[in-house]
Amino acid sequence: MRSLLVVLAALFAGSVVGLGAWLADSQSKPRRIHPLDPVESAPAPETEASAEPGFEPTVANTTAPPGEAPAGMAWIPGGEFSMGCADPRPSLCGGPDAMPDARPIHRVYVDGFWMDKTEVTNSQFQEFADATGYVTIAERTPRAEDFPVAPPPENLVAGSTVFTPPDQPVPLDNHYRWWNYVKGASWRHPQGPDSDLAGRDDYPVVHIAYPDAQAYAAWAGKRIPTEAEWEFAARGGLAGKQYTWGNDLKPHDKWMANTFQGRFPLNDKAEDGFAGISPVARYPANGYGLYDMAGNVWEWCSDWYRPDYYDHLAQSTRVARNPDGPRASFDPREPTVEQKRVHRGGSFLCTEQYCTRYIVGTRGLGDVMTGSNHLGFRCVKDRHLIGASP
Repeated sequence: MRSLLVVLAALFAGSVVGLGAWLADSQSKPRRIHPLDPVESAPAPETEASAEPGFEPTVANTTAPPGEAPAGMAWIPGGEFSMGCADPRPSLCGGPDAMPDARPIHRVYVDGFWMDKTEVTNSQFQEFADATGYVTIAERTPRAEDFPVAPPPENLVAGSTVFTPPDQPVPLDNHYRWWNYVKGASWRHPQGPDSDLAGRDDYPVVHIAYPDAQAYAAWAGKRIPTEAEWEFAARGGLAGKQYTWGNDLKPHDKWMANTFQGRFPLNDKAEDGFAGISPVARYPANGYGLYDMAGNVWEWCSDWYRPDYYDHLAQSTRVARNPDGPRASFDPREPTVEQKRVHRGGSFLCTEQYCTRYIVGTRGLGDVMTGSNHLGFRCVKDRHLIGASP
């Protein structure tokens, strides 16, 4: 019998995927692939050709923001853009992964919206927890009845997954070598029970499962962004660039995001200024005034994950309008685990040696009930909800 501690640590490509493996019945059959809802077409944009192969220019809306910006949020105008990522492997820092789930590149239109300038911080989440008494998934003791094969009682402990560097070089073919399920790890104790939030008010809140992010967003009068909204915002008006700031990893020899330097996973040299997670907004904002849209911590999106979703969109319409993902998730690597949503942006563990999903347009995924110390979120607010504060 596999230990709960091992199963909860099941991570893939730097993005959390594991808890659903326990929630799924080990005897169940692979679920069928669900058809996708039809997507409405939009008129073709009238603009010049793009200089980026496979991409057309971004055509941003010109409608003025609907009033004054909510505190800590930036106006994202929306519009039409090319979504997805070319195979990054031919590029200098593209890494070993072809990332086929980020293709084909396809045209998408999104309406304008407000977005948090930064990931939700510890101080912001603390305010929410104090006001509501909310207890996150990582802080709750798992119940034996929630698992199809009951693990030993000593394994039913509250906790979460924590990046734990090995003490010597290891092959990169097994992520269990650098992830551990740590009893007592949670947003209040990001490295485990002996750690706390002292001096970390402006760090991203981590160990956040999807229901935790939803609960915060509802309390704040906001919601979790769709994957299309997230990517439009991350691109900051640029079309087809490799990073949220352009194609140069270090323009003018300046690090633009919190990623991993050194031999992964052994030693982060902190050439970008931080070994591990960093406070928010320590690197330049993108063209829409958003910080940390690459690196630092992964961020939840509301879309269910399917590796073939882009292909369905590309075949069903020339321009997808406000797509909100497939009707259900499907991951062929774990076909019986049904509850996976999209992650975006990469984290402080991204490196060309193993995971380059800080490249804009690439995708991650995670079991909705699983958090880790490199997973957080930010929120969006619809334009028509301005003035409807909680």
